[in-house]
Amino acid sequence: MLRTVLNGVTMKNPVIAASGTFGFGREYNQFFDISRLGGISTKGLTLEERFGNEGERVYETPSGLINSIGLQNPGVDAFIREDLPFLRQKDTVVIANLGGSTIESYLEGVEKLNETDVDIIELNISCPNVKHGGMALGIKCDIAYEAVKQVRAICKKPLMVKLSPNAENIVEMALRCEEAGADSLSLVNTFQAMAIDIYKRKPVFQNVFAGLSGPAIFPIALRMVYQVCGAVKIPVVGLGGIAGWQDAAAFLMAGATAVQVGTANFIKPDICLDIIDGLEQFLKDQGCRSVGEIIGAARG
Repeated sequence: MLRTVLNGVTMKNPVIAASGTFGFGREYNQFFDISRLGGISTKGLTLEERFGNEGERVYETPSGLINSIGLQNPGVDAFIREDLPFLRQKDTVVIANLGGSTIESYLEGVEKLNETDVDIIELNISCPNVKHGGMALGIKCDIAYEAVKQVRAICKKPLMVKLSPNAENIVEMALRCEEAGADSLSLVNTFQAMAIDIYKRKPVFQNVFAGLSGPAIFPIALRMVYQVCGAVKIPVVGLGGIAGWQDAAAFLMAGATAVQVGTANFIKPDICLDIIDGLEQFLKDQGCRSVGEIIGAARG
C-alpha cells in the first residue's frame, strides 16, 4: 500500500529520515529496526572530515530548533569504510547526502560515491561556496545550475538536489536544477535565522546566523513544495517541520513523491514509525489501495 518508487529506486514506504537528524542510523537502531524506514538520508558528508562549528550549536525556539552544526562529519572515505557497510545490512534505501565548499570538492565526492552501492546521491547545495564569497550555491540560480550540470555529467547514481528555501526564487531554482540534469529535488532545507542572548547582549551563534527547522517552518515549506511540484516534471521529496502523519500526508497531497522527517526525530526517536503506521491507516480509512492515490490530490 505504501510502496513508493523514487528515480527508479523502490522504497517500502515514502518516509525517509532526513539528513543531519539521523546520523548514520546506528543510534536510532537501538530504539527500533531502521529497516522499517523507506530510506535514510545520511549525515551531510564532505570530501574531508569536518569538526563543525565552535560555540553554541543548537538553540530551541517556539515550535522550532536553530542549529549551527557546521557539517561535522567523518568525511566521505570514512563513511564508505565504516558506516555504509552497517547501513547496507538494513533493508532500506541509502541516500548519501553530499556537501562541499567548491564545485571541485563536490565532483571528487561524487566520484568516490559512484563506486559504492549507495542508492541515491542527495546534493546539498546550501553549503557556503568559498569561490563566491561564502554565498551558498543554492542562492543564485546560475551558480546552482553550473554545479548541478557538472555533477550530473559524472554522477552514476540517481541525483537528488536539495534546495535551500533561502534561494532568491525557489521555483526558478527548481527549474534550473531540473534543466541541469537533476533526477529529483528535495526541499526545503533550513531557513536562515538567528537568536540573541539578551543577558550577554550578543548573538547566540558565533556565525550569527544559523538554520531554523521544526514545526514552525511547516506551512512555508508546504507552500514551497506545492509551488515546485506545479512547475517541474521530476519527482519532489518534501520536508520541513513534519511532526506527524498528517503533515506527511499534506506534503504528499501537495505533489511530493516522498517525505523526509528531521527535527521530530529528536523529540520522539521512533516518530517515523508513527508516521508510517498513521499513513497506512489513513489510506485504509480513505479506501485507497496505494499511496499514489493521494499524491497531488490537493492540486485539483
